[in-house]
Amino acid sequence: MLIGVISDTHRYTWVIESAVKKLEDSDIIIHLGDNVQDINEIAKYYKGPIINVKGNCDFSVDVPGERLEVIEGKRVFITHGHRYDVKYDLSRLKYKALELEADIVLFGHTHVSKIAYENGVWFVNPGSPALSRDGFNSVATVKITEGKINPSIKGI
Repeated sequence: MLIGVISDTHRYTWVIESAVKKLEDSDIIIHLGDNVQDINEIAKYYKGPIINVKGNCDFSVDVPGERLEVIEGKRVFITHGHRYDVKYDLSRLKYKALELEADIVLFGHTHVSKIAYENGVWFVNPGSPALSRDGFNSVATVKITEGKINPSIKGI
């Protein structure tokens, strides 16, 4: 199972095609918000399933703010991250992950890609494909094979 992860596209539709090309082998794509309308653009280039949550810039949309999905037997917590103050540190997000017994946490909001492994939980932030705050536009993948989790960041 290969999960493609994208966040913080912010209606920069001209970058979505190249971002999706980096994720074209994915079995599923997960969009972490800001802006949820961009999944329509993603769907032009990707014909597989797409899961999404809304972010802090997504107003008046009927999309959940967070979700817990079981994928290949792994508990995946999906959130934009702003409700957990991820721009400051991951402590609140870590507590939520432990509460949910998550194996993987996917979050965005910071526009900076990050992979961390703590307390048996993978924390993956794909950054942003268009508006990175560290000069590295990116997406992420999470490969789950035989129960093993292997996340990676891919530059755009």
